[in-house]
Amino acid sequence: MIPSFLLALREGLEAALIIGIVLATLQKINRTDLHRYVWIGTGLAVILSLAIAAGLFIAGSEFTGTSEVIFEGTSMLLAAGMLTWMIIWMQKQSTTISKAVETNASTNTRSQKTNPILWLAFFAVLREGVELALFLIAASVNSDQLVTLIGALTGLGVAVGLGWLLNITAHKVSLKKFFQLTNVLMILFAAGLFAHGIHEFAEIGWIPAGLDPLYDISHILSKQSVFGALLRSLFGYNSAPMMVETIAYVLYLVGCVPLIYHYRNKKILTAIN
Repeated sequence: MIPSFLLALREGLEAALIIGIVLATLQKINRTDLHRYVWIGTGLAVILSLAIAAGLFIAGSEFTGTSEVIFEGTSMLLAAGMLTWMIIWMQKQSTTISKAVETNASTNTRSQKTNPILWLAFFAVLREGVELALFLIAASVNSDQLVTLIGALTGLGVAVGLGWLLNITAHKVSLKKFFQLTNVLMILFAAGLFAHGIHEFAEIGWIPAGLDPLYDISHILSKQSVFGALLRSLFGYNSAPMMVETIAYVLYLVGCVPLIYHYRNKKILTAIN
């Protein structure tokens, strides 16, 4: 439940912030008559995102045996890749995203057309919705689907509430610490997804497993225990992992963390200059 809650909260809040910026920009330039098109675009994106999520869950439930393992492994690797991209993109764009959205919204209203505003809101929400659908598919592998759904709905509810509060608050609220904290959690979550995806492919012989298990600490903290299951759902914990699974986890962190901090430091230097 915790992973799906955090993923939904993060994705939902990003979408809420973008929609809030668009609405504020339209109000600033006295085009509140276009607010309804923002909500139409948002509503259409939510409906399509739900349809895509339902389709993915239904498709996943149809697979059995080797095809199920392939589907799960592919979903995990895709989700890990998209999470990584999302974190890096946020590091690169966090200082300019607000201005970029405002500029885009202002430019689209000069043509006196309503469609650009509708599609701006539609694609902003749809991107977050599709990403979340894929993340939840991957997260549900290590958790019950109902629990995953409850966590996601709770996270989206909190995100909508926070977005509404930010939209009606007169002073600017900084979300820097929130995104920094969730970035750390998302990196660890993505590492677990990547390692588990590699584990799935090793199980069917697509990748050599090496020593299996590399070590076994089940007597200390089993993945079936309450705390072990929590760590497994959050960070891909395995008390008896394959060698290739462990190598994948370490290589992801070794490769990903310096890359993310490279863009973070680059952003700071750019701001200073």
